[in-house]
Amino acid sequence: MKKHWTLKETKKLFNKPFFDLIYQAQTVHRKNFDPNEIQISTLLSIKTGACPEDCKYCPQSARYKTNLKKEPLLKEEEILKAAQKAKKSGANRFCMGAAWKNPKDKNIPYLQKIIKKVKKMGLETCMTLGELTQKQANQLYEAGLNFYNHNIDTSENFYSKIISTRTYQSRLKTLKRIRKSGMKICSGGIIGLGEKKKDRLEFLIELANLSQPPESIPINLLVKVPGTPLENNKKVNKFDFIKIISLTRIMIPKSYIRLSAGREKMDFQTQAMCFMAGANSIFYGCKLLTTKNQSEKKDIKLFKMLNLKKQKKSYHTNEKLFLNKNFSQKKLFYDASK
Repeated sequence: MKKHWTLKETKKLFNKPFFDLIYQAQTVHRKNFDPNEIQISTLLSIKTGACPEDCKYCPQSARYKTNLKKEPLLKEEEILKAAQKAKKSGANRFCMGAAWKNPKDKNIPYLQKIIKKVKKMGLETCMTLGELTQKQANQLYEAGLNFYNHNIDTSENFYSKIISTRTYQSRLKTLKRIRKSGMKICSGGIIGLGEKKKDRLEFLIELANLSQPPESIPINLLVKVPGTPLENNKKVNKFDFIKIISLTRIMIPKSYIRLSAGREKMDFQTQAMCFMAGANSIFYGCKLLTTKNQSEKKDIKLFKMLNLKKQKKSYHTNEKLFLNKNFSQKKLFYDASK
């Protein structure tokens, strides 16, 4: 039976002595994953800037002056070239993001075409396009999209202080539509928005208590972009961040936990502690949509120092999809024997 997390027990867990918490997280991690293996994803912005939303952390919002160069939806050959480069660098998942509040129905056939071509390269696919209708989610799934990213960002109580153009409940409804379509969910949040400890715990409780938690959980450290309302936010304590990674691993034991935005500012020791605490996925490459990422050269150095290996083939790549004529009757089977 799935555990239901409460604020009281989550606080108790967070307040454990640091090394006891790390030990517990590492123990859980080793039961579910190879502790010396890291899943590699690459993220490409396929449509940049001019977003109508007002997320206070985001340089892509049309409301803030961040000197971001706006770009329309990329051409197919540009996207496929980036996907091929990602595969050569060792990534097994290619993520594509478009700065939309929600995609238009006219965009879906083009996105379906891209998904199919990227999958032919042997890569997992993930997209983040904003809010989806159920029809759009179904169409993306039918094209073969493995993951859909839609972050909840923070706790429900703190959410309205960061975003006013989309409600917290609308994000949860989108997650339900994604799950109903058959796609896997990638959903996480950002640490350093100005939230309190309670907000961080409630954010994790929300994810952990979903009927089926996200298979992939990006934990971002705020990138303080000049021109955004949060550019002068306080720096997050490194140990608090590592403890959040530990809690995520203990509360959601079988999901991939990805060190995402903000990793470029983390020293090697902090990243190593995050991996020890249960993080087992990173974005690889010089850019995360519009913000800097740690260089590939530094990642190669870090992996060598820690004797970490890149995950070559993920469990999800072995999926076999059987579709009946009636979409509602389709089922997804996994061949985990390979």
